[in-house]
Amino acid sequence: MAIKDQSKGTGLVYSTEFGRMCPVCNKPEATCICRKKQPVMKTDGIVRLMRETKGRKGKGVTLITGVPLDEAGLKRLVKSLKQKCGCGGSLKNGIIEIQGDHRDVLEIELAGRGYKVKRAGG
Repeated sequence: MAIKDQSKGTGLVYSTEFGRMCPVCNKPEATCICRKKQPVMKTDGIVRLMRETKGRKGKGVTLITGVPLDEAGLKRLVKSLKQKCGCGGSLKNGIIEIQGDHRDVLEIELAGRGYKVKRAGG
């Protein structure tokens, strides 16, 4: 027997077969895959800054790799770095992309946060 949450239309809330159900993925809470924390990527402890224009029609971006944070921590870091540089950016596959060449500002900011920073590339 399943009870459905009618207030938000989110789907299955409780099942007599499985018990509590996850409202996001509609799987039993014991086997829920959406709420598990993503593991922190293993790095060598060095945050690398590089400038890249490949595939961006000549527009340069600053790439930041090797930051030892989980997904939520990386999102917070991206937001603060974009505000510090006054530009846009994104997080793709654990790599932070900041629009424009802001390596000088980012190097100082990341070193101030306690990371060992190196410039990579040309």
